[in-house]
Amino acid sequence: MYRERPSRLGGGAVVWSVRSAAGTGRVLPDGCMDLMWMDGGLVVAGPDTRAHVFRGRPATGIVGLRFAPGAGPCVLGVPADELTDLRVPLADLWPASARVRELTERVAAAGDRGAALEALAAARRAGAGGGEPDGWRQGAVAAMARGLGVGETARRLGLSERQLRRRSMAAFGYGPKTLARVLRMQRALALARGGTPLAEVAAVAGYADQAHLSREVRELAGVPITVLRG
Repeated sequence: MYRERPSRLGGGAVVWSVRSAAGTGRVLPDGCMDLMWMDGGLVVAGPDTRAHVFRGRPATGIVGLRFAPGAGPCVLGVPADELTDLRVPLADLWPASARVRELTERVAAAGDRGAALEALAAARRAGAGGGEPDGWRQGAVAAMARGLGVGETARRLGLSERQLRRRSMAAFGYGPKTLARVLRMQRALALARGGTPLAEVAAVAGYADQAHLSREVRELAGVPITVLRG
């Protein structure tokens, strides 16, 4: 069973938890990075370019803090493109292993591990390595979520397309064209799950037609949109 709530950190962050049974699960690309408690340790999930398929074990529980697109590097102190399509122990990113052990023990002992992850992130953000994402990141996400092209997005942000790509790699883990595809798919899935017919979903989300929608979703998610809609 999957649950989520808005994080007290604000800025679009979400605290989530899942208890998986035996079988497989599928995490869809969303342009985000996550800090997770799983298998007794702290793990960072980088931004995915394709669906991440995992195999669950009976009664396996995971708690995570999902940062909004572009916000993860500000807390974790690592460019997103170093973690694209990866799951990495936090100890590999923060070499002060004693500090990571202390944080791991604190989260392990917490009655609310989601709140413990929020406290960890808030303290990190308040320190020298933290900070709020630059305004251009929110602007880029908002523009491309509306379906604007890379050139128009760069122009509105006062950047060249090359500058936008370089910044996007570090902030989102991939270039603006891939980010736009991921955001468009997420918008399409939200519409489809809300009951909008697929032909209308394609038109509203900015696909050429329903066949284009189906191809894109299958390529990014690995399964047809009809499976994900349910």
